[in-house]
Amino acid sequence: MQKTSASTWAWFLIPSIIGVMLFMVPVKYNGDWIIPIAILANWLAGIVTPVILWVAVAVLVTAALGSLIMLFTPKKDASERGFWHNLFGVSLFWTITRIVGAVFAVMTAFKLGPEAIWSDGTGGLLLDPAEGLVTFLFTIFIFAGLLLPLLMNFGLLEFFGTMMVKIMRPLFKLPGRSSIDALASWVGDGTIGVLLTDKQYQEGHYTKRESAIIATTFSVVSITFSIVIIGTVGLSEYFLPFYGTVILTGLILAFIMPRIYPLSRKKQEYADGRPFTGEEEKVPPGYNSFTHGIEHALAKAHANRDIGKSVKDGLKNVIDMWIGVIPVVMAFGTLALIIAEYTSFFQVVGKPFEPYLALLQIPEAAKAAPLMIVGFADMFLPSILAAGTVTSEVTLFTVAVISVVQLIYMSEVGGLILGSKIPVNFFELLVIFLLRTVIALPMVALIAHMLF
Repeated sequence: MQKTSASTWAWFLIPSIIGVMLFMVPVKYNGDWIIPIAILANWLAGIVTPVILWVAVAVLVTAALGSLIMLFTPKKDASERGFWHNLFGVSLFWTITRIVGAVFAVMTAFKLGPEAIWSDGTGGLLLDPAEGLVTFLFTIFIFAGLLLPLLMNFGLLEFFGTMMVKIMRPLFKLPGRSSIDALASWVGDGTIGVLLTDKQYQEGHYTKRESAIIATTFSVVSITFSIVIIGTVGLSEYFLPFYGTVILTGLILAFIMPRIYPLSRKKQEYADGRPFTGEEEKVPPGYNSFTHGIEHALAKAHANRDIGKSVKDGLKNVIDMWIGVIPVVMAFGTLALIIAEYTSFFQVVGKPFEPYLALLQIPEAAKAAPLMIVGFADMFLPSILAAGTVTSEVTLFTVAVISVVQLIYMSEVGGLILGSKIPVNFFELLVIFLLRTVIALPMVALIAHMLF
């Protein structure tokens, strides 16, 4: 290994350690375990609460108008497209999505039109200034956009990419560097995992299949949110077996899902069309995984000493996430919540789960069946509905675990994925959601019967 200066080591170690501390190490704060980046976001959210609703509406309207104007401007070659052109120059489908998101935001903010759109259980749930997902995303995106370069730009991913490839590739069909994405999701927050995956995909580090696998398999909700879920169904004293079941089931699903449709059908090529060769993962003669990883990491750190460029890139990340992601969350999240709140759609499509639950000897199968589907709209809905209707502890435990390991829900992770460049469409998200539910249920039911 080549001799490296102390300053290059510092550029590798200091930003990487700070990034790990901010995004991946939960701390006790106000009685809850939470990652520091979420503490910062909540702190800022508290400050901007009086104005955040109007900021959100302004950004959503800007995204819609900008995309509408760009739709009628002359198209440019990819080499001539600048940041703003790429930001607003989206397809007709995504332009319509941004317009729908803006319309929903305006209707919710001013309580215009049908109550089904702006009620506290639909648009109001997403756009609530104090606790709404859309308004929270504004603050988390500021810190995530500015601080994600600490994880991405100074060698941490290069180091783990080489170190973990012998584990991640055979088990989960993923490159070693994805271990950081997975860990950031599991101990941090699923939204962070999706954002990190999207940036890595756009920069050419993940193939289409790899980015789809990571986003739909490892973007799990935080430990804090899991505590809320199990508390909602009244089983807080069972948190450890609950979260242990979530981890075990999640890992088994992570092993299975990349090997079946639709993830197995994704192309092994990068965003720019380059085919996957695997050459970048081979350790050259004279190196082991550790020394090769260190050399990659130090080279990356040495090439990214320009703090100004990192800050500029971070600000572009923030704007890109605001304009690109939040309208999708508002549009698809509101529609999914309207369907869940005001129609019997989920009750009807959940009916086939009734005999399956009965076969697994889950009590109150008729009540639990719709809860297997309603989580596609929002992860919190199954536990809220179960708490008011289901009495069996076996069923309550099963519903709580399933609602977390289903992972795809349109009011957050699903909407974020659709708003990103990760190549997964709405139909594929629905299929992945259903497959995860069907595969996970026997495992979760077995553990539930052992516990109660």
